[in-house]
Amino acid sequence: MAAGAALWSGGAILNHGGATGIPAASSADSSSIGTVTTGESKDSSASTSSSSGSKPDEFYEVEIEKPYGIKFYKGTDGGTYIDALAPGGSAAKTKMFQPGDKVLATSAVFGNEIWPAAEYGRTMYTVRQRIGPLLMKMQKKYGEREDQAVSSEKLAAQRNANVISEQLREIQIQNYKRKMQLKKQREEDLRDGLQLYKKSAYQEALSKFESVLGSKPEGLEEAIASYNVACCYAKLDQVEAGLSALGEALEAGFEDYKKIRTDEDLASLRASPEFKALIDKYDEPIFNENAVKAIKGLFGFFGKT
Repeated sequence: MAAGAALWSGGAILNHGGATGIPAASSADSSSIGTVTTGESKDSSASTSSSSGSKPDEFYEVEIEKPYGIKFYKGTDGGTYIDALAPGGSAAKTKMFQPGDKVLATSAVFGNEIWPAAEYGRTMYTVRQRIGPLLMKMQKKYGEREDQAVSSEKLAAQRNANVISEQLREIQIQNYKRKMQLKKQREEDLRDGLQLYKKSAYQEALSKFESVLGSKPEGLEEAIASYNVACCYAKLDQVEAGLSALGEALEAGFEDYKKIRTDEDLASLRASPEFKALIDKYDEPIFNENAVKAIKGLFGFFGKT
């Protein structure tokens, strides 16, 4: 990125001078859960069948507060879906969300407006930036995952048959193709995000890097993309969202602590009193040299003959 992005390509991290994803969500007590409402949507699509073909569409609304404890993924339609829930988190405590469910709309960044969740990157921006309780309008998918080329039920049935059938081979081929498509898309989004960042188009770059995080990143891809997200938010002076993304990068294995402590792109984050506590969770704090000498002297490390 401008002064600092890193790009994942072919297993290597390419540094370009400056900036290089759900942290382990902390628990929230039951008071953090807002109103939960369920029921059929007033939209005409409520009467149609779900993508599974066997169950009707069902819609629900849930209001939660930070930390949400939700991990999302990007669907092939560009939409936002539930990937996983953190045990004990605000979302899990509602007992409403289920992996595979689709996000249709959310609260706006602030106020009472509702914004459609039409594009993954922008939806993630809204969710991270939201001030106050977050209302989410959802479509239930009954545990079916949009990111799977073949339904989990169908795949399990094939495996349980103890026969390596042509159908099972086809399933494996479809899943492999899907994996390769996601890998290619991540590489393109990272490159596009890097170019946008260099042009100081931070919001546009942010959407690309969030897209990487939603496309099943592997290995250090998640750590690098999350670090880039943190840099974008830092440049936009959105400190809370930036620290959240930086925490995700550290959780995912980003270990260049010297870079985090010196990268000019993260200057606004380091100015926050919360920065030190975050980095010290992963990197050993810098000890006061005089204090170390005093401790050594106390235990007789000095003056011995």
